[in-house]
Amino acid sequence: MKILVTGGTVFVSKYTAQYFAQKGHEVFVLNRGTRPQVPGVNLLKADRHSLGDILKPHRFDAVLDITAYSGADVENLLAGLGEFDQYILVSSSAVYPQTLPQPFQEDMPLGENIHWGGYGMGKIEAEKVLAGKVPGTYILRPPYLYGPMNNVYREAFVFDCAEQGRPFYLPGEGKLPLQFFHIEDLCRFMEILLEKRPRKRVYNVGNLEAVTAVEWVKLCYRALGKKPAFISVPEDVPQRSYFPFLNYAYSLEVSAQQMLMPALKDLGTGLEEAYSWYKEHKEEVRAKPLLAFIEENLNAK
Repeated sequence: MKILVTGGTVFVSKYTAQYFAQKGHEVFVLNRGTRPQVPGVNLLKADRHSLGDILKPHRFDAVLDITAYSGADVENLLAGLGEFDQYILVSSSAVYPQTLPQPFQEDMPLGENIHWGGYGMGKIEAEKVLAGKVPGTYILRPPYLYGPMNNVYREAFVFDCAEQGRPFYLPGEGKLPLQFFHIEDLCRFMEILLEKRPRKRVYNVGNLEAVTAVEWVKLCYRALGKKPAFISVPEDVPQRSYFPFLNYAYSLEVSAQQMLMPALKDLGTGLEEAYSWYKEHKEEVRAKPLLAFIEENLNAK
């Protein structure tokens, strides 16, 4: 297939471009050409907001839109595209208001989530514009994505703590549930949609079960062959100052995904893969000052 991937140089879009290129597809990436490209792709050098006619000569079998964060993002891309067959938009679980009953289901009403703010609202607009202009599109709503090429300082933070032999500062007893989805499973599911063309168009995607924060940290340390010692942090300390997730528990109903793709990557195995990548590519991860906060505010307590 001839596939267009928007982006192609950071985490989700980068892994997606590499995944489909390695599967033997003719992959084109749309970005500004300011960062290295993955091997085996064809660069279409442009900003998605100033496309001109760069896409018009191409007919794509699939458009994988990874970098749409607003309705305008979708409108500009559609205006610049020539012919295409299938379209997949990677949206987000942030489109569900926190007030809805859980687990969130695909047919629930969308709206502002106070924890995600403008990010979630932008994804809602992207979905609405696309559904209005391309009724047959597929929309995917993942939870926390992880795995190789993740430039967000989540599992990488725990890996740093494990490498340095640090105890881990945990919110309370670490019971916060976290739902993940490995980046390879996301790509596999997009591949299944392109091949099988199911009638259902909107999918929550993610692991079937959440894990608690303490379980997740243990798995991250285990990826390095270590076991963490924990220090409980009281609720009055701002959680995002020392821990890489919001104090917000949510879950997605993913039974429709499960019917199409029953087998998922084990979380422990996925974190081992993430660490294998991270230890060779630390410069690609945007580290946050979590350790500095711990040193300045928690170590003395």
